[in-house]
Amino acid sequence: LIGIGSAAALVYGVWAIYQIGFGLGHGDLHLVHEYSMDLYFESAGMILTLITVGKYLESRAKGKTSQAITKLINLAPKTAVRLTDGVEQEIPLEMVQAGDILAVKPGQSIPTDGRVAEGLSAVDESAITGESIPVEKQPGDPVTGGSINQSGYLKIEATKVGGDTTLAQIIHLVEEASSSKAPISKLADRVSGVFVPIVISIAVLAIIVWLLVGEPFSFALSI
Repeated sequence: LIGIGSAAALVYGVWAIYQIGFGLGHGDLHLVHEYSMDLYFESAGMILTLITVGKYLESRAKGKTSQAITKLINLAPKTAVRLTDGVEQEIPLEMVQAGDILAVKPGQSIPTDGRVAEGLSAVDESAITGESIPVEKQPGDPVTGGSINQSGYLKIEATKVGGDTTLAQIIHLVEEASSSKAPISKLADRVSGVFVPIVISIAVLAIIVWLLVGEPFSFALSI
């Protein structure tokens, strides 16, 4: 639709310039006056400018969304400390399984969703829930992956890992929202898919009818 509108304005503007030049060359001032107001280059320029600005704003919005997703991904640590028979072992986060006991020291990010198996601490969940006040945790309380253990040493039993964690689901929802179209945009696409062919067909039919009744091509094209 944008391409058709811009191309039509550009082509007709070139046609008008040709007619003006022809009129000046042959001293036909009536022809010059007739086409002097039919230069639609500014219409094509305005359409393309507005679309370019819209694409730029859309790109900026998507860029901010990508940054937000990156920040969410960075909330989760790359490794976790698993306790096996009381021995701490640092492993990649992907190797954590439900039921593993993980050690989280003060200042560290909680690797995955779970519940407190041992220890007392305050946990900063602001990045996940927006709650600015740290939440006190004790044995049996749930914890969310990506939140920050602030004050105490915690042993956590992993309950959700990988794509099942709260953080992973938030990231998935943000990505899905950024890649999907708004309902009004989908409606506009459906309407334009029907509206544009109908309008073009009517325009072509009007040109043919006026040519058949004997009007000049310039008149038929202007209609």
